[in-house]
Amino acid sequence: MLYDEGGTGVPILLLHGLMGSARTWRSQLDWLRAFGHVHSFDAAGHGRPAPDELTTEAFVADLAAATESITEPMVVIGHSMGGLHGWMFTAAHPDRVRALVVEDMAPDFQGRTAEHWAAVIGAWPQPFPNDAAVLEFFGPVAGRYFLDSFTRGPDGYRLHGAVATFRDISQEWGTRDFWSQWRSITVPTLVIEGEYTITPPGQMREMAAVHPDARHVLIAAAGHLVHDDQPAAYRAEVESFLRRVLV
Repeated sequence: MLYDEGGTGVPILLLHGLMGSARTWRSQLDWLRAFGHVHSFDAAGHGRPAPDELTTEAFVADLAAATESITEPMVVIGHSMGGLHGWMFTAAHPDRVRALVVEDMAPDFQGRTAEHWAAVIGAWPQPFPNDAAVLEFFGPVAGRYFLDSFTRGPDGYRLHGAVATFRDISQEWGTRDFWSQWRSITVPTLVIEGEYTITPPGQMREMAAVHPDARHVLIAAAGHLVHDDQPAAYRAEVESFLRRVLV
């Protein structure tokens, strides 16, 4: 579940989004290795068993246990669900994190439901027989994300987890908020929002405003998968941030 991606120096931990995998970071690994010792991580429920209770705290506890071997404070870089898990991990274990990057995730989705979204996923024409079928169905950006996430078997590509698990992870976000944990964080933080974000309007800008050492960046022409959709702009912002916090 925890993968050593190479490099030396300060540990850098990459956390993927919902229905993603550690492999979704592979196009970022080469340049990130210049800044430290990179690790990626497969969240519970994504190609391996989910926690008994599908709470954010349970996923963070799993993450904390899986990364116990990393004894030096980490730079944690998370996308979407990984961004949430990153700041919740930081709030629970402030001594284990030296800096944080949150990509396209907000603290309060209360009132949203995942039922329709889950029904759409359940209707996907699985298995997808080959790479071309995945790319045709999802498009070049999301298609590459899912090619890096799905399980490949003899009949093609399938989801690497249960739709009900993914639904319930998302459903929890519609029943609560995570502002108190966010406000407890003091480590240097970069908040990256895509122009075509999935987050409620204004929340990511507010995240930076209430944080003692955070910067909010809006990436033009980027959807939710900012690091895949606009990789050069994403890289420029993260590199600038890392140069500042790793001096």
